[in-house]
Amino acid sequence: MAESRTGSARTRLLDAAARLFYARGVTATGIDAITNEAGVAKMSLYNNFASKDELVDAYIQARHEEWLGLYQQRVAEAGSPIDGVLAVFDAYIDHASLAYDHGFRGCGLLNAAAELPVGAPGREAVRRHKEQVESILTEHLTAAAPADVAIATAEQLSFLLEGAMSRAGLDGTPERLVRAREMAATVVGSL
Repeated sequence: MAESRTGSARTRLLDAAARLFYARGVTATGIDAITNEAGVAKMSLYNNFASKDELVDAYIQARHEEWLGLYQQRVAEAGSPIDGVLAVFDAYIDHASLAYDHGFRGCGLLNAAAELPVGAPGREAVRRHKEQVESILTEHLTAAAPADVAIATAEQLSFLLEGAMSRAGLDGTPERLVRAREMAATVVGSL
């Protein structure tokens, strides 16, 4: 019974942190705001996370897992390596299309990383996520082009994707990502 309450408190804390970190930023969001939003006592936070830094790391991991889930849903429908590449873009569009309490503000991982010092575990986790996305693109492209072309194209598409995500965050809509997907389709269609 105690375990389910702890898990429940942990889930509520992570959900509250996710909403507040995304809407207000990591630095601007204090422990009191998170525990109030989660409806738990401050001690519950420290029973589940050793520090705010650990909560931030858990938030970053949860965002990464959320994106991977969206990607896996999309790639399951892919019928070709090119469709696999476009599934990456579709997962970003899906992520941008989710209902956010205070509107879409771009990539939650990059937003968090921008607030963390160089070398912080959270920044490293974000870097690994972005590298994994580029690796996924490379894997799909390797099935459609020579390795050197696949690697170079994956890097190009990764830059396109991140630039579109930044602009979409500024615009508050996923339209830039939709346009980036169209550009990506043109690029991979010429391989």
